[in-house]
Amino acid sequence: MNSAGLNMLGSYGSWAQEVYGSSPRALSFMDPRWHDAAEWRSTARREVLRLLAPPVLNSAPSGAGGAAGARVTGTCRYDGLEIEMISFELPFGPPMEALFMKPENATGPLPGVLAFHDHGGIKYYGKQKIARAGEFQSPLMQTHQEHYYGGRAWANELAKRGYGVLVHDAFPFESRKILASCLPAYTVKRMMSPPLTIEELTPEDVLPGAVITAYDVPSAGPSGESASAVKAYDAFAARHEDIIAKSLFSLGLTWPGLVFAEDTFALDYLSSRPDIDSSRMGCCGLSGGGLRTNYLAGLDGRVRCSVTAGFMTTWKDLVLNTCYTHTWMIYIPGLAGLMDFPDILSLHAPLPALVLGTDSDPLFTPAETRAAAAVIGEVYRKTGAADNFVLSIHRGPHKFDVPMQEEAFAWFDRWLG
Repeated sequence: MNSAGLNMLGSYGSWAQEVYGSSPRALSFMDPRWHDAAEWRSTARREVLRLLAPPVLNSAPSGAGGAAGARVTGTCRYDGLEIEMISFELPFGPPMEALFMKPENATGPLPGVLAFHDHGGIKYYGKQKIARAGEFQSPLMQTHQEHYYGGRAWANELAKRGYGVLVHDAFPFESRKILASCLPAYTVKRMMSPPLTIEELTPEDVLPGAVITAYDVPSAGPSGESASAVKAYDAFAARHEDIIAKSLFSLGLTWPGLVFAEDTFALDYLSSRPDIDSSRMGCCGLSGGGLRTNYLAGLDGRVRCSVTAGFMTTWKDLVLNTCYTHTWMIYIPGLAGLMDFPDILSLHAPLPALVLGTDSDPLFTPAETRAAAAVIGEVYRKTGAADNFVLSIHRGPHKFDVPMQEEAFAWFDRWLG
């Protein structure tokens, strides 16, 4: 809780803090019962995956340099890179689109990196937040990259250094987004209405074919997106998060489990390519991309090196201080009773992990970011690999700017290059 005692649960905050406790949880490697790292990792990963409940996407390699359902829809050369536009047919939802990029005339298998786009409250876009495939760039994405990424498409910059980089749209961003026109009209009406104007549903509201045109969310064209259309869609998508989470929980799934399944599918594809060395794989992302990095690096041993930018904290921080500004993509019911949030990334130990943070990030309490890093550091020390984990704090707000990118790229060069 902050110095004034204010917190997300009000008068229940002190009770929540007592429930949270301070001792290592049962699946933390710092629990005294754990001595063998391999046994701990195997047990903990199995239990996390059970709670995560990822759907099966059937991504067995095809043997021809791709996962089942992968289709190259276009190619180009841009800024010294060979770029492929790829579409994946998944068992549900619209096709997942991705960009694969590598240096022009690259020879020999390259180290591969999954570059994860952020959340940022913008679901209209996904991969375009961190990658470019030509001279045209949406002005909105130009502004986004200037604000968070020092004006760079960082996935392109990493590829230029000799990596094969895959950037894919996560559920429900860009190619994987959910349209307002696919929801019952009364649902969209209630989501988009000011709170004091919401009324109880009537039988007429739920009749088939009911249309609420006043609450339609406009769709913009693929190359001529208007700022108002994107803003309207993202306002709808933000309010839709609660409904998505409830629906997935009712289905026996979790939001992070669905995204994890897509990220694992992308890893399957990247590692199956003949131009990628599957023994040198990494992942990296800012914010929601950092969250995805924590889960994939912690749970999939094929990730040999990770960089988490702008997403490290404790469950305590989320409970008391910061959950209001975060997405449902974080939460796995039941997990907090078994491990703290930093314990997820600690499952990556002893493989190298870099966590990048900033000293004025409004999404996290600085003390809790450091407390989380201390937990990970202790696990790395216990596994005999203290030098393989680094927390690096930069000055400024929530970002993954050029100096932070250069530190991340050097980390990949050290461990994968």
